[in-house]
This record gives sequence, C-alpha cells and structure tokens, in this order.
Amino acid sequence: MAIVLRNVRICTGGQTTAPQDLRIRQGVIESIGRALPAEPDDEVWAFQQEACVSAGWLDIGVQTGDPGFEHREDLHSVAQAAIAGGFTALACFPNTLPAVDSKSGIVYLQNKTAGSIVGFHPIGALSVHAEGKDLAELYDMHTAGAVAFSDGVQPIQDAGLLLRALEYVKAFDGLVIHQPQHKTLAAGGQMHEGVVSTMLGLKGLPALAEEVTVQRDLSLLEYAGSRLHLHLLSSRKSVALVRAAKAAGLPVTASVAVANLCFTDEVMQEFDSHWKVLPPLRSADDREALLEGLADGTIDCICSNHTPWDIEAKNLEFPYAQFGMIGLETAFALCRTYLGDRFRFPDLVEKWALGSRRVLGLPVPEIRPGAVAELTIFAPDAEWTFSAQDIRSRSHNTPFVGQQFTGRVLGVVNKGQALRREGV
Repeated sequence: MAIVLRNVRICTGGQTTAPQDLRIRQGVIESIGRALPAEPDDEVWAFQQEACVSAGWLDIGVQTGDPGFEHREDLHSVAQAAIAGGFTALACFPNTLPAVDSKSGIVYLQNKTAGSIVGFHPIGALSVHAEGKDLAELYDMHTAGAVAFSDGVQPIQDAGLLLRALEYVKAFDGLVIHQPQHKTLAAGGQMHEGVVSTMLGLKGLPALAEEVTVQRDLSLLEYAGSRLHLHLLSSRKSVALVRAAKAAGLPVTASVAVANLCFTDEVMQEFDSHWKVLPPLRSADDREALLEGLADGTIDCICSNHTPWDIEAKNLEFPYAQFGMIGLETAFALCRTYLGDRFRFPDLVEKWALGSRRVLGLPVPEIRPGAVAELTIFAPDAEWTFSAQDIRSRSHNTPFVGQQFTGRVLGVVNKGQALRREGV
C-alpha cells in the first residue's frame, strides 16, 4: 500500500511549488507529479485547506522527562506532542533523573524510541549528573550516538569546565550547546528586569546575566577553536555579540525560543505563571533585535522551548511557580499567527526544517523521487482554535488554551509511518 498526498505545494529552499501529488511507498517517495493515479489499496490524503509539505521539522532542547520525571512527560507523550506540532525529530536535553551522562543513557533513549515515528537525537550531558563539576564521558556518548553535549537547563558557571569541554570535543568535531545565564546575577529573578517588573514589584532577571555569559562563552570559543551553539538568546546585546562573532569567523550558532519572538514582558501583568519562562520574555526592543537576528541569519533556528511541568509546579503564587511552558503543539501556529507580518512561511519553515539540522550537522531530508520520506504536512493559512483537547503532552502548562491561531499542522510522514490529524 502507498500513501498519495493530493494537491500539496512542496516547500523547499524558501519557495513553494505549484500543487502536486506525492506517492510514498514503504517509507520512500516513489513519484511526484500532477494527478498521479491511485491504486485501489492506496491511502489517499486530500485536504480541506490548501496544504504544503516540507522536510520534517526538528526541535532542539526538548525536555522529555524519561527517566525520572515521567509524571510530567514520557517518551510516548512527547512524541505525540511533537507529531501534533509537525516535528519528525527531537534533539533531547539530558535533564532527566538520572541525567543522560553516559553511554548507557544514550542507548536507553535510542532503544526505547526505536519504533517511534519521531526520530530522537540524544544530547549527552556535558558534565557528570549535569551538575557542572566534572566532565562526563563525552567520547563514549559520541560513539553511542549523542549529537551534541550540554547540561541543558543548567548553565555552566565554571569557565574552566566549559573550556575543557570545547577543547575535548575538537577531537571528533563535536558540538557544545550552552544556554547562557550567570546564576549569581540572575539569582531570585522572576521576570525580565525592566519597567514592568518594577511596576509589578517582582525581582528582575537582568539581561546582563545572559550577556556576560555570552561574552565569556565567545571568548572561550575563540581560544579553543571548537564549535559552540548558544541556545535561546533573548536580549539585543546577546544578538549583537553573536553577530560580531560570526562576522569574525567564529564557529558559533544560535537559537531563539518561539515565545521570545512573539511576546514581551507586557503579557506578565496578570501574574499568569504560565508566562514565567526561561529565558524570560523581555522588552519590545529585545524582541525586535531577536526578529532582526532571525532575519539576517545571526540566529540559525527557532526552538519550542518545550518544558513540561505538573500542575502543582505551576498553579502557585508567581514567585514560587517553576519556569517553563510546553511548546511543541503550538510552535508553528505561534510563528504564523504573530510573525506573519515579518516572515513568509517558507522562511519560517527553513528555520525549523533546515536551520536546526545544520546546527547539529545532521542531513536534511530531501523531497524527490527515491528519497526517504521525512515530511511535515501543514496548512499555512488555516484558522483554528487551540483547545485542551489539542494538547498531547502529559503536562498542560500553556497559556494558549482558547487562542485563535493561523497555521495548522495536518500530518507527518517518517520512518515508514504516517499520521494524519483527524478532521482535516
């Protein structure tokens, strides 16, 4: 049996084609053309809205929860959330219990997700237990399949440790991922330090805490001559520092959280803890700098910043609530809804499908006869309302229930499997 996608526009290279049909058989694109004949046992996907197909999207830095925090998220639920959001691949942070800091942790993730339609790419912990003290078994994890190394949501405070990691991974052209934050400068911060935090009486989390760490990391990178990805930039000066480093030829890449592209600290005025995220939503000027950085290539990819929490961790007074929101299901819709006036949707798709893979050095899926099918199907202009029933994560920490969106994922094809959203 084959799957025939009817009248879909192929989105690649920042452009879209005229509507065509794709036939996929046994996980391989068999043919592309107009009005392809369907055999009696073919499964035909015809959509109610104008549909596009692109290389499958990949998200970097997802929190999976397995092992240790399965009550927040397990590998099955995070895969379902990824599918709902159009992601065919996830690069998972190692902040589990125990942390993914050895070959056995890498193998565990690979074995447990082997049959999933979503491809899981493990990011190994940079330090033992992701505690920022001693280097973990980087080479063993690399040979087992780790695509990069990071302590994830635990920023590295020890400059010597980060330098040793950058120098160590040079032997196998490895990648270090770091989410920059100086803990002592950020201590006790609840939201972006600025006019809104002052008005609300909340302790601010200054952009300086990120910026001094970005400057330090870039200096270490220049000294080591290695590869570094700065994860989730949020301030104007951070973007300017990375832009200057790239112009100087440093091998640095950067990402941004979709929420930081779409919103500012103004949304915090109702004390809704769902908006309490790291990095924090910052000023309108910072948001504008992030949009400029995304447009000019300073920022290489967008991330969902998917951080699941149980209700007890978020349904608290604001200062006691944990940082983070789920983001896989809504990432593309947020981009289309809030960034449509600044970016064409093919350019946004490039950031999800190509930018993230180029950061990790992974091959980009092709859309041509004979290529393995790893595809995301979506309706860029479909209007819909996000409801609690659309949440596939085990956690529900999102402020977007009831939100009217533009842009909807219709289905994914990957690893010889295909799933289509019901009713589209």
